[in-house]
Amino acid sequence: MLEAIHSAQKSIRLETYIYSDDSVGEKFRQALIQACQRGIKVKVMVDSLGSQRLRSDYWQPLIAAGGEARWFNPNRLKRFGFRDHRKMLVCDEEVAFVGGFNIAKEYEGDGIKTGWYDLGLRIENSLAADLAATFDEMFGRAYTSHKRFAQWRKSSAKKDIIKQDGELLLSGPGRGSPFKRALRTDLMHARSVQIIAAYFVPTRKIRRDLFRIARRGGRVQLILAGKSDVTLSQLAGQSLYRRMLRAGIEIYEYQPQILHAKMILVDDVVYVGSSNLDPRSLYINYEFMLRFKNDDLADEARSLFENNLQNCRQIELEAWRKSRSWWERFKQRWAYFIIARADPIIARWQAKWIPS
Repeated sequence: MLEAIHSAQKSIRLETYIYSDDSVGEKFRQALIQACQRGIKVKVMVDSLGSQRLRSDYWQPLIAAGGEARWFNPNRLKRFGFRDHRKMLVCDEEVAFVGGFNIAKEYEGDGIKTGWYDLGLRIENSLAADLAATFDEMFGRAYTSHKRFAQWRKSSAKKDIIKQDGELLLSGPGRGSPFKRALRTDLMHARSVQIIAAYFVPTRKIRRDLFRIARRGGRVQLILAGKSDVTLSQLAGQSLYRRMLRAGIEIYEYQPQILHAKMILVDDVVYVGSSNLDPRSLYINYEFMLRFKNDDLADEARSLFENNLQNCRQIELEAWRKSRSWWERFKQRWAYFIIARADPIIARWQAKWIPS
């Protein structure tokens, strides 16, 4: 990513949920300032909640050099729930980087010996220009009023952009996620599903889709977090283990480091991007996923998944059942209630304070 910034000739767009004032953040800020000094058009957008530890004047050196920086959805009690969780870097509208990683030193390393485990994708096709266009839309939306969070209203932030190179699935507050719709369509006749998910609390319908695949003889494999930065989400996901294991779904927990990756492989269809499989990503946050039906990419994703299994512990049904005390089951059920029920309800309440 830094190399792409240094090589940019015309424009740079950087969007992220978390940007940290650490050694990695400083490398990026200096690279962006140097790009401005070369005459490159630089725009940066970070989420106000995700990047709340940044000083309010952190971007002043970039602005002084001619760049632009915006904070998405400035924190207010009545609207703090609606976040920009997207992560992308687009250079010259020709090269793009997408994935689950933020700009912070936690993401340095190989994900085994050091650093959180995450993954991303470098894109050099027509989708880079589409990513640049959706960045510009979000950049314009950063300070403006957001549409009401209403499950019956179609948001302008939700789109499905189909190109020969792949699909860009854009999601925003409210129901009708293009990512969820595409995924459920792919799951309908799937024989093989491999998912790497940092936060896994899928909707009831997606769970039923996975159950059906396993019960009709297909194979569903999940790599989930053995170590997590969000314990509540981990507990909520674990509350679903018994039902999934009984349906024949294979569950593996990643052991070496904190897992933060998002990747889905359904037969030969690959999904990569910022979205988790949980209610917040599917119904509340601004997110995007890229969908590719590409044999070479599918083979690479499949190989990556298989290699990661070597660093996982498989969860067995009987051992899992015996290892759970009543207190652990109680915590998991409450975590599920908060993640899957309370959070969406609070978001809907906050929506009434957001002007149409």
